[in-house]
Amino acid sequence: MQLLVPDRPVTATATVRSQRWIPLLLLILALSDLRTELRLLADQVTLTAVIFAVRHHLLAVVVLALQPSLWRRYGPLRRRVSNETGDTT
Repeated sequence: MQLLVPDRPVTATATVRSQRWIPLLLLILALSDLRTELRLLADQVTLTAVIFAVRHHLLAVVVLALQPSLWRRYGPLRRRVSNETGDTT
């Protein structure tokens, strides 16, 4: 029995790059779910309307609250610049 080994290693960055669309898709779906509630809140903001929107669309509200974290996780990769300086001795 012979195991197949890929020629080049599969890295985690390739997987992350292919999943950059996930936060955008979740944002669009959450906003489409909250579309009617947002229209009602735009007309008149009341505590009852806010509580209703949160209770009946909890997943959409959580997705909106977690958007910054999702963009950091799946967003474009940034190279980290080292703050180390050369040896001054």
